[in-house]
Amino acid sequence: MEKEVVKAYSPLVLAYMGDAVCEQIIREKLVTRDHSRPAALNRRCARIVCAAGQARLMAAILEELTEEEEAVYRRGRNAHSPTMAKNQSVHDYRIATGFEALCGYLHLSGSRERLIALIDKGLAAVEPDLLKMSDTENADVHI
Repeated sequence: MEKEVVKAYSPLVLAYMGDAVCEQIIREKLVTRDHSRPAALNRRCARIVCAAGQARLMAAILEELTEEEEAVYRRGRNAHSPTMAKNQSVHDYRIATGFEALCGYLHLSGSRERLIALIDKGLAAVEPDLLKMSDTENADVHI
């Protein structure tokens, strides 16, 4: 789609799309780098795609955004959603919504390579904390 068409979407619609796209990219990255059981992969993915994890990813990439990308992020962050995530802070939830809006925007405007590059940069900065495996998860690893 053309960027002008995608920019016209509600930031919450972009976040809706971005939530799915981000989770798919994270799942692909996890599956291709280790051979854990699905339950362990799901736990690790959930640590990244929860509001707190996405807020940390966003903090790691904020300096890398173009003006256009930052504007999309701010629109998503400032959008007023009728729902809130359970067990998440309002602050993290809003930042995560902005991150998801950015992901949706980049995906729909055909900038998937840019999206993956930003996620890779964010993961490189925060991954050691987000992806630490507990002892019970280590038991799930198949080598």
